[in-house]
Amino acid sequence: MSDQPPESAPATLGEGFNVFGLKQELMRAISEAGFTIPSPIQALAIPAVLSGRDLIAQAQTGTGKTAAFGLPAMNRILAGAGNGIEILVITPTRELAAQVSEELYKLGRYANVRTVAVYGGQSSRRQVEMVERGANVVVATPGRLLDLLTSGRIRKFQPRTVVLDEADEMLDMGFAEDIEAIFTHLPAKRQTLLFSATMPPAIRKLAARILTDPQTIDLTSTAEFKTDVEQFFYVIEESERAAAVSRLIDSEEPGKAIVFCRTKRETEALCTTLVARGLAARSLHGDIEQDQRQIAIAAFKKGAIDILVATDVAARGLDVTDVTHVFNYHMPFDQESYVHRIGRTGRAGRKGKAITLVTAYEFGKLRRIQHAIKASFIHGEIPSIADVHRRHDAKLIKALCKQTVHDGVVDILAQINEEMDIGEAACKLLSMLIERRAVSGPDRIGLSGKRLESVLGRGRRSENAGYRQSTSGERRRRPDERGRDDQRPPAAPRPQGDEAGFRRVRPDRPARPETGEGQFWDGKQWVRGRGKRAPG
Repeated sequence: MSDQPPESAPATLGEGFNVFGLKQELMRAISEAGFTIPSPIQALAIPAVLSGRDLIAQAQTGTGKTAAFGLPAMNRILAGAGNGIEILVITPTRELAAQVSEELYKLGRYANVRTVAVYGGQSSRRQVEMVERGANVVVATPGRLLDLLTSGRIRKFQPRTVVLDEADEMLDMGFAEDIEAIFTHLPAKRQTLLFSATMPPAIRKLAARILTDPQTIDLTSTAEFKTDVEQFFYVIEESERAAAVSRLIDSEEPGKAIVFCRTKRETEALCTTLVARGLAARSLHGDIEQDQRQIAIAAFKKGAIDILVATDVAARGLDVTDVTHVFNYHMPFDQESYVHRIGRTGRAGRKGKAITLVTAYEFGKLRRIQHAIKASFIHGEIPSIADVHRRHDAKLIKALCKQTVHDGVVDILAQINEEMDIGEAACKLLSMLIERRAVSGPDRIGLSGKRLESVLGRGRRSENAGYRQSTSGERRRRPDERGRDDQRPPAAPRPQGDEAGFRRVRPDRPARPETGEGQFWDGKQWVRGRGKRAPG
């Protein structure tokens, strides 16, 4: 293309966005968005896209890919004084299409770049009208886009830059034929950008057909997997799932959380359970109408609801940067789904926590996923009601120490002192606060005793176990467990020698990584002190 600038070298992360030579209109939007230093994918992809080359970029979700392709593509529109549809972005889901469209609008608004989202569940007539009014950027899902192209309802469709965002997700969702068909309607002279978290053979074959001499960026081969996400698992009975996730939410008190379920029915049932317990939760699955899905996502982003109970398909492409916790209500079907799920937290430099509920029969699958992604899993025991109360008490005391004394409180205190002793008043006020916390369910949840030792023993004997333990100490056998151990396979022996010393941490007494202090099995008994951490 005649307007291609010379290929430039990747930017250094510390140099900021000024190094790219982007138009002032885009720089203004970058500044207002709070971007200061480009992420690794942005530092490498922006120069490549500015050069006009085709690109294959492999990076995990939550790394700033939209700005990585959107900023340079819009900059080329301004440089070439283009009009009409210049950029096409194809995404796997409606939610992602809406989110990418919104982000591109914010980045291009001062440059008068007009963006339209095209996806199912909305009026296609309205979407076509908006495109024909002079849209520069179209963000579309494969099904709706192919329908409009084959019916000829979108005319003069000649985008210069075509982006496949989350290409592996599109193929996993069965859009391979649609993608192939869409490219028969696109101009041969174009710049094609393919972004994908993984590169399975199907993606490589697709790239070979639609890209020309692409530059390749791979930020997954050398990066450690999600070091900003702590990954915990809890071994439970199948019947304990709802009670377990409720107790963990009570204990963790997440800022924003996504609970992943396998089925729509399960999603609705769990959401109903959480709402009945007074939690601000909404469900998200494929049978929910598009406008209701958007309302739920908007409420989640704004903090009107704290918990989103979702299926995998409904949450694909969900981009919320401040999710603190992800709960796997059921084990995902494969490692790709697991990676996608926990990728919803620990984004944009924030820390996150991923919690997986697993039965004894699912433990093998968990270990296979752990080995595949080379991550460290921490085993925990679900806190008892007393554990949760102690944790809440500690937070309450800490909050009281930091509380600012407001004007007029001294006068109220004097009035109270006329009615009762100050100590009695303090106890009554604390009682009012404590009454608001409701921790329901059985006191003890999850496997314990010989059954738990049998399950975890299989992991300890593995040469690359790769998980640690975090428990609330020695536990009494529950009444409903009496006699059950005799009907189960014999328990694995206690770890001996080199297998001893797995780190155990009480929920109300967090481990100290710098010292390794905790409870340890010395081969004969549990002792308090320092010891060797488990592999991984």
